[in-house]
Amino acid sequence: MNAATQMVIDGQQAFGLINALLWVMLRTGAMLMAMPLIGTRAVPVRVRVILAGALSLALAPMLPSPPAQIAFDSVNVLTAARELAVGACIGFLLRLAFEAGALAGELISQGTGLAFAQMSDPLRGVNSGVVGQWFYLAFGLVFFTLNGHLALIALLVDSYHSLPIGTALPDPQAVLQVAPAFFMQILRAALSLALPVMVAMLAVNLAFGVLGRAAPALNPIQLGLPTALLLGLFLLALLSGELGPPVQRIFDQTFDAARQITA
Repeated sequence: MNAATQMVIDGQQAFGLINALLWVMLRTGAMLMAMPLIGTRAVPVRVRVILAGALSLALAPMLPSPPAQIAFDSVNVLTAARELAVGACIGFLLRLAFEAGALAGELISQGTGLAFAQMSDPLRGVNSGVVGQWFYLAFGLVFFTLNGHLALIALLVDSYHSLPIGTALPDPQAVLQVAPAFFMQILRAALSLALPVMVAMLAVNLAFGVLGRAAPALNPIQLGLPTALLLGLFLLALLSGELGPPVQRIFDQTFDAARQITA
């Protein structure tokens, strides 16, 4: 084999690697753009693209072979759209899991008197309460503590094996059945996470309401807000030590829903 032939073969292998890398980056990049924490405006787009490229470069040799070449025809356009849709679905389901924590924080802030403490949230791109932002960040810490990022990469690899590049999407009826059920699970999880603090604060508010009727001279309104605030912070401190198991169940439900969609 002369040098010219070897150069041609090496060039074909390089183009094949670039082809596989670009196909893998579609699903991986869409997932990173849609997922929480990394897919927010707090992380620059350039950093997200670099992460998608590095992850795709590491996963491409382990995945099934992508289409042989990239051409601007209807088949490849639809294939690219399917890859983007699958990656966005995985990232969006994980974002919903984090929104359960934000919803629990908003429910708790209503009872503790912290609902007025609003500030811009760079991770979600909206104005939200400080308690909701605290829960959102707590979910992120628990996610990485439980090696959720490794489970997410494993889920991404499994999605390529169950739904290879170029194959048709699963039945839309299955997606329509999984999404509402998972959304109800998220609402139930958020309510169950905030319910202990909500019930305790409701009891405090009722006690001060009865005190206001029995002894108006004590001015229970001025006593109620500081008491509710201090008690709410104390209950949040207790709740922070018990976040692990319920948050892990939420993430397990998220990964199960994602596997049902990509199966």
